[in-house]
Amino acid sequence: MSLVGKEVLPFKADAYQNGEFLQVTHEDLKDQWSVVVFYPADFTFVCPTELEDLQSEYANLKELGVEVYSVSTDTHYTHKAWHDNSPTISNIEFVMVGDPSHTLSKNFNVLIEEEGLADRATFIIDPDGVVQGVEINAGNLGRDASAIVSKIKAAQYVRNNPEEVCPAKWKEGSKTLKPGLDLVGKI
Repeated sequence: MSLVGKEVLPFKADAYQNGEFLQVTHEDLKDQWSVVVFYPADFTFVCPTELEDLQSEYANLKELGVEVYSVSTDTHYTHKAWHDNSPTISNIEFVMVGDPSHTLSKNFNVLIEEEGLADRATFIIDPDGVVQGVEINAGNLGRDASAIVSKIKAAQYVRNNPEEVCPAKWKEGSKTLKPGLDLVGKI
């Protein structure tokens, strides 16, 4: 069942960010754009490359009013240990959420039950706490954070211009479409 158009379910989780432990709830995903990025596990192979790539786009996302939350089924203590011991992960500035209870993984329908791990999944959430985009990849396929930035820009544009839609490969400043009878069969 797709979560697009649905509000994020309530949760409370411990997290690690910039040398501090904190608590994150579903309420933190409101009043701003949020990207929630699930990945299978700390101390693995594809995951650090993705988080490093996401960090490289973090300043761009912050400029767009977006907060990033990475989530795995590890604990917040494990996130700190990974942050303290990996040259790649030590650069991460965004929130790293622990989900050892699998609450978030279940709420977002990305728990791989037999492994106790989360799928490699990305959720774009609007300031109302409603999911606007979902991408789920196989565990051996890494994501491209620049694509997340593009999707956020498109989602923000259509939120601010509800009479328009963004076509494929839309980039900020390029032409949009206004759905109507005059376009039917002409695209």
